[in-house]
Amino acid sequence: MKCIAVIGLGYVGLPLAVSFGKYRPTIGYDINKERIASLKSGHDTTLETSDEALRDALQLTYTSYVNDIKDAEIYIITVPTPIDKNKRPNLKPLLNASEIVGKVLKKDDIIIFESTVYPGATEDDCVPVLEKHSGLKYNQDFFCGYSPERINAGDKIHTLTNVVKITSGSTPDTATEVDNLYKEIIEAGTFPVSSIRVAEAAKVIENTQRDINIAFVNELSRIFNLMNIDTLEVLEAAKTKWNFLYFTPGLVGGHCIGVDPYYLTHKAQELNYSPDIILSGRRVNDNMGQYVAVQVMKQMIEKKQKISGSKVLILGITFKENCTDIRNSRVIDVIRELEDFGCVVSIVDPWARVNDVKREYRIDLLPENNLPVENGKKIIENYDAVIIAVAHNEFKNYDYSKMLDTSKVIYDIKGILPRGMVDGRL
Repeated sequence: MKCIAVIGLGYVGLPLAVSFGKYRPTIGYDINKERIASLKSGHDTTLETSDEALRDALQLTYTSYVNDIKDAEIYIITVPTPIDKNKRPNLKPLLNASEIVGKVLKKDDIIIFESTVYPGATEDDCVPVLEKHSGLKYNQDFFCGYSPERINAGDKIHTLTNVVKITSGSTPDTATEVDNLYKEIIEAGTFPVSSIRVAEAAKVIENTQRDINIAFVNELSRIFNLMNIDTLEVLEAAKTKWNFLYFTPGLVGGHCIGVDPYYLTHKAQELNYSPDIILSGRRVNDNMGQYVAVQVMKQMIEKKQKISGSKVLILGITFKENCTDIRNSRVIDVIRELEDFGCVVSIVDPWARVNDVKREYRIDLLPENNLPVENGKKIIENYDAVIIAVAHNEFKNYDYSKMLDTSKVIYDIKGILPRGMVDGRL
């Protein structure tokens, strides 16, 4: 069986490497030596893959040395595709990975890309890098495939193997080989498409569609707030109709939904088309952190609190619940807005890794153990306002009762508490 090298062992690459490592020789490569050391010790710090699953991948090895992957015959690239400060695609990680693979590429090797990109990026941007560093010709000496990742971080139900996998290849034979390869591990089956560009487009619209739908309910929440109508109650009523699409308002961050639409809009603008609906949805969602902060301060003012110097506790900084991933978390927008008005902000998150938060946002997390405990529940009454930003399971067991009927404010972005217990929510 052909040996596989998975390039990038993050939230996407590691589960893929582990799954293949149960069936055929697989090399997991990552430039982060600390990451490799942790995996070699048998532990995944992202908590996406269990220690038991790592042990079961008997044919999987790990390395941070390029020379160790030169004997692979199939390379799967699963590196991040972020955006820059101007919200333009940042292909640097992807092109760097293509360069690494290009330097060890051999005749008849296959390179499969899983990173989310705009249609055409694989063949227009990555293939020239592969050709340059290998000296080989595309579709003569080496071949490419594209099979977009569909992993949902923190989701233990919709995992890699039980979600249908889109597959494609640069030639008919390559497409067949790529499809057969994924069939080895994907229990839900595969969905072959006619070209790499179709596969790229299918992936990028998945998250763009979700982004637009969430923007719609975020806008509804702002309208209904002006009308003193509870948005979540409206949505619960509306979803009783069979064809109502149920989305809830919130902060839209992470490495997918908050990023991928900009890849599509970038390509559209290159073609002199203005993607008005997509960009409008992005503007709505990008402004929700500032909106939440203003709503909290309004509640505090109504309760005769002084904003400057007030103590605000934010529960959660990861981009979603029960997940360690802090990439592109829009909770930071709430924090910065409150700080700009003089609030003293503390953040608790039992899932986020302290060093990651410090490195990414220059924030020191408040250890959860620093919160007092009474009757087995965390007490948070020492703060002037509490914002539930992420719906971690742990936060559902905090004691909010001593803040009720006081001058203190509880704002529930995620709607985990009954309406009567909070001063405001989206």
